[in-house]
Amino acid sequence: MTPSEITSLLKGASSVIVDPTSCIDKLLTDSRHTGDLRGTAFFAIPTSRNTGCRYVYDMYQRGVRNFVVPNKEVDDEYKQQFALCTMANFWYVDDVVRALQVLVTHHRSQIDIPVVGITGSNGKTIIKDWIVQMLAEQLRIISSPRSYNSQIGVPLSVWPIESTHQLGVFEAGISQPGEMDHLREVIQPTIGIFTNIGQAHSENFLALNQKIAEKLKLFIHCQTIIYCSDHKEIHSTILSQEVFQNIRRFTWGTSADNDVQLLEALSSDISTTLIFSYSGSTHRIVIPFVDGASIENAMHCIAFLLLMGYDADFIAQRCKSLTPVAMRLEIDEAINGSLLINDSYSLDLKSLTIALDYLQRDRHHLNKTLIMSDILQAGIPDDELYAQVSQLAIQHGITRFIGVGESLQRNAALFADINSSFYLTTEDCLRQYDFGKIDRETILLKGARVFHFEDIAKILHRRNHQTIMEVNLDNLIHNLNFYRSRIRPQTRLMAMVKAASYGAGKAEVASALQYNHVDYLTVAYADEGVDLRRSGITVPIMVMNPEDESFADIIRYQLEPDIYSFRILELFAKTAMLFGANNNGSRIPVHVEFDTGMHRLGFTGADIPELVKRFSNQDCPLRVQSVFSHLACADDPDADDFTRMQISRFTEWSSQLKTMLGDPGILQHILNSSGIARFPEAQFDMVRLGIGLYGIAPEPEVQQQLRPVSSLKTRISQIKEIPQGDSVGYNRKWVAQRPSHIAIISIGYADGLNRQLGYEHGQVLVDGHLVPIIGSICMDMCFLDVTDVPCAEGDEVTIFGQAELLKRISEAAGTIPYEILTSVSPRVKRVYIQE
Repeated sequence: MTPSEITSLLKGASSVIVDPTSCIDKLLTDSRHTGDLRGTAFFAIPTSRNTGCRYVYDMYQRGVRNFVVPNKEVDDEYKQQFALCTMANFWYVDDVVRALQVLVTHHRSQIDIPVVGITGSNGKTIIKDWIVQMLAEQLRIISSPRSYNSQIGVPLSVWPIESTHQLGVFEAGISQPGEMDHLREVIQPTIGIFTNIGQAHSENFLALNQKIAEKLKLFIHCQTIIYCSDHKEIHSTILSQEVFQNIRRFTWGTSADNDVQLLEALSSDISTTLIFSYSGSTHRIVIPFVDGASIENAMHCIAFLLLMGYDADFIAQRCKSLTPVAMRLEIDEAINGSLLINDSYSLDLKSLTIALDYLQRDRHHLNKTLIMSDILQAGIPDDELYAQVSQLAIQHGITRFIGVGESLQRNAALFADINSSFYLTTEDCLRQYDFGKIDRETILLKGARVFHFEDIAKILHRRNHQTIMEVNLDNLIHNLNFYRSRIRPQTRLMAMVKAASYGAGKAEVASALQYNHVDYLTVAYADEGVDLRRSGITVPIMVMNPEDESFADIIRYQLEPDIYSFRILELFAKTAMLFGANNNGSRIPVHVEFDTGMHRLGFTGADIPELVKRFSNQDCPLRVQSVFSHLACADDPDADDFTRMQISRFTEWSSQLKTMLGDPGILQHILNSSGIARFPEAQFDMVRLGIGLYGIAPEPEVQQQLRPVSSLKTRISQIKEIPQGDSVGYNRKWVAQRPSHIAIISIGYADGLNRQLGYEHGQVLVDGHLVPIIGSICMDMCFLDVTDVPCAEGDEVTIFGQAELLKRISEAAGTIPYEILTSVSPRVKRVYIQE
């Protein structure tokens, strides 16, 4: 858009246009954005706790030349900053968010393509992502990133839509009446999907029917609306509203009068067969999920694809490869060796079922505790509601139930079959319950917001150190799926989880990878593999550095060692014989490593005859599962000739070994993360995904597609004002050159913060601004110069998160991102995030 177009659209806005020739192609509301800001319009949104006006001058200095700002409640300080932006265009509006929506609404009206609008209480993001997964190869699709379904998120999602797109898929969420009208104008859906209805976020609605009617406003100009008629409240509301009489209703459900009739859902341990009839024919489709929420989400996707004209065979093929979309929750280490799943975001029967499904998937501990509050505004009698809750708890293997709230306490008898305790209030629970009894259990915390279950979470946390490593499992899976998109469907994937998954934590990351069907995991040492087995990980695990003392555990826990020398081969074979391997014809799988040029570990081509002799011996208790090698510099274009030499040498040697052993089933693999990106012709049978999985890639075009997994964060403990000439820290090597504000933060070299980052070598983020680390880094603390940054004690500080900041920290410390990630101390609490 041009400035003149924006001025004409924002009717009633006053404007100051300095550069009428500028072209705006990016809309931004987050001042922390670090990408290319040319052609950006920044919307300075005011909130109850902050205002975007604070960041206008900073954005101007970083290259932004177009600003939409509020025309009221702007402090003189910010007006003075605006005046310094002499080369920028400004629009002053009554409502900055509404202005954002108006501009995107106009842009959307210029695009004539099918657009799907999705709303409902649960499943919006999953259905959206699954539709994209199923049709990405057929159509150019634009969709909401993550859960961008709010008044701000929706316009930001729709803005990039182009006429070259063939399908748009956007989700819309509301929390109060009147909001959906704006989202409908922005999305302008031609097809609607109403997922379901529940009591979550109902506080601003008088009744469930009002909430349904408000959500239905998204679809009043659609050509078709898809929904499940088994949701009677949704079905009856649609039938009763005149506006929907001329809109096609494409329904699915269990009754015969639906367009798609679900006849049966047959679940096994790992999949569900959906049997349904459509247009007079019966079809069977298998999905790799067993929970009820996934079945419902899949049926919405199936109905949509049938409506779009895709045949059942095509849909069946796409459904088989659906991958999970995680839900919003936090996973954290808890007291007494337990694990806490904190899902206090919302509470109704549907979200409780989803959380219990996740709890049941976790294999860390045999005993499982559910701590939950009353379910508010459920719309059904309490005795019926909590009978369902009790049944769900039993079905999901809950061994301990702690209920908080008047209704739960009144219906305690319904939980007689479970070890249970009940309390009227959260305060009563904290005061009376002995949480020390919880020992080596998995705990699900599920409470309505008004019960303030965060107070219970504080008691359950194992560590309360202010410094945390936040691990985003959604982003981990996004990165996994990105690299999967770069390999052939038949190529297997081995994920590296050595060094506690590059500092992110062993069991939680491995569990997420196992759930998302990686073929192999790899650890450095056997004890890491043993820990994973004890945490319920069953996927094959390769040990890259097997040691003599660990051979028994490798065999006992069914790990698979890297065999890189004849000494290791002989010693491991002897241990295997002691354990009785080969007595019944079974042989222990091992992985043979070739040294093709890195000169670290491995055999050479000259060793092949002896290797064949030993493995071919009928008394040998071992079999070759795979043969592999390491690329020394796959990320360096200047060394591509050397990399190709390595690949050529590996091809020759590994093929020779397979042929001489007479086993074509032996797997071959040589590619690492950079190799996957740069040498796709060398995928062989399997690839090994390491640092790329955790969001770091040296290739700029790949880095743009990855999301950060680990973020190291702490808080400001104290802020001091010091005069010019005063020193900070040990040795007095940093002296203030002006009157300064100094922030002391709760992280030091004992937490893994590299001491080379002191004395202004390193920078961290405070309130979205880079500030220097000053003075020497202490064991448990360090100092920041925050003189030019508005902040307060208790504010969050990000040491690293986005790849750009991690790389900046690495360069300042004279090292690489690998070392920064793996150096984070075990005393730093890991918090796991899933949507």
